[in-house]
Amino acid sequence: MTSTNVRRMAVSIAAVTALTGVAACGSGGSGDKEAKGGSALSPVAALRLADKSTSGADSARVESTTTMGTMMSMKADGVLDWADGYTGTMTIEYTGGAMADQMRQLGSTSMEARYLPDAYYANMGDAFARQTGGKQWIKYDYDALADMAGGSGAYMKDQMQNTTPNQSVKLLLASGDVQKVGEETVRGQRTTHYSGAVEVADLASKSSGLTASQLADLKKQLEQAGITTETIDIWINEDDLLVKKVEKGEMTSGTLSQTAFYTDYGVEVSAEEPPADDTVDFKELVQTQPSA
Repeated sequence: MTSTNVRRMAVSIAAVTALTGVAACGSGGSGDKEAKGGSALSPVAALRLADKSTSGADSARVESTTTMGTMMSMKADGVLDWADGYTGTMTIEYTGGAMADQMRQLGSTSMEARYLPDAYYANMGDAFARQTGGKQWIKYDYDALADMAGGSGAYMKDQMQNTTPNQSVKLLLASGDVQKVGEETVRGQRTTHYSGAVEVADLASKSSGLTASQLADLKKQLEQAGITTETIDIWINEDDLLVKKVEKGEMTSGTLSQTAFYTDYGVEVSAEEPPADDTVDFKELVQTQPSA
């Protein structure tokens, strides 16, 4: 594999690894026992109750599948903690698309991702290490990503550092378009299914503290990718905990979709920074690779 391919892979993994963690932690809940019976309330009132119930949540186990048009499809499984910054570990397996083909060139279609409050890390394996002086891990510092990627990088940084597991509930409330679909059983649990459509660019302004110029940059990049609206479906159980989320949208490369399941709230999460001598910085990697 050429050094140019190493750089291209680093850029791709930056976006996809961030997407996996943030999207997976975009919904959730906690054990607030103050009120129950959300299924008997109006959709907005039920979602407000579910949103409130997440305030005491600390962590959860997440299992998700994601497809991004022809670019990639993948499965992810791990634990995420949002009590004090965004931390966690995920095992990601690329199952199809151009991303899986690129990963095969590195000798594996799976990787480990570690999320810490100020950066996240991707373990690219032995084949990648042979191109980077023996270092298997890539470090993606959020500040560096924000500087290098303009509005989309700033938005990524904001979301990685401030996203809470009830994000999808908040997005539906912000959309003003929420409907109760009905009662359904999800993996043995009785749940209430809610659905709505959201405007992606509008939500970015509602859910972040970005500047006007950063938001304009982000909106332009979203439009170039063909992402304008998406639908969100969530399933909330009798304890006001979200147990399933489905998000779907359209991109220039095809359909963007993710399904995530949430279990084992309160699970212990341990995510440590990899050894420095086994880690290469993403910014340094990009700057040192020759252009294609």
